Amino acid sequence: MKLLIATKNPGKAREIVGFLGTTFEVVSLSDLADAPDVKETGETFEENAILKAKKYFEWSGIPTIADDAGLEIDYLVGEPGVLSRRWPGYEATDQELIDMTLKKMNGVAREMRSAHLVAVGAYYNGEKTIIETGSIDGYIVEEQTVECEPGYPFRSIFWIPTFRKLYQELTNEEHEKINHRKILYRKLADKISKLEK
Repeated sequence: MKLLIATKNPGKAREIVGFLGTTFEVVSLSDLADAPDVKETGETFEENAILKAKKYFEWSGIPTIADDAGLEIDYLVGEPGVLSRRWPGYEATDQELIDMTLKKMNGVAREMRSAHLVAVGAYYNGEKTIIETGSIDGYIVEEQTVECEPGYPFRSIFWIPTFRKLYQELTNEEHEKINHRKILYRKLADKISKLEK
């Protein structure tokens, strides 16, 4: 069956295709002409994922999967959440987001610094919606000790207890073991295959 991945990022699309396996004939927004932008106006990752999946299905007529992801810090009651990139009220730089996080968490005890990288995906075929989630548990360190990878600010301050190292310092093999997007899309692919049999 044909499946549309709701992303214009070719790198992300290739990654997702790898997660989905060979069951589907996959296209992304970058493969289609004049794909519109869809604003993420939802208050949760799930709302944004469903919004994008439905809007792009309505536009393309192709069953669509979309996701939304970000960081949730327990001490900050889930912030930055869906606002991850726009947390200060505007489109922040990577370093601004790191600095803002560390400032808000300044003086907070280790046992209260727990956080989660969360990804929520939605599939929509015009009739039915499927939702799946993947997440990585860790905590926010007290100071930044490494340069951040461009586009992924929180990875430089997110400690993974399983490997006793920062997310950004994981090897490819370690990352694959806990990749929340991989977990999410494998679960989605399985449910879509069963639904569309």
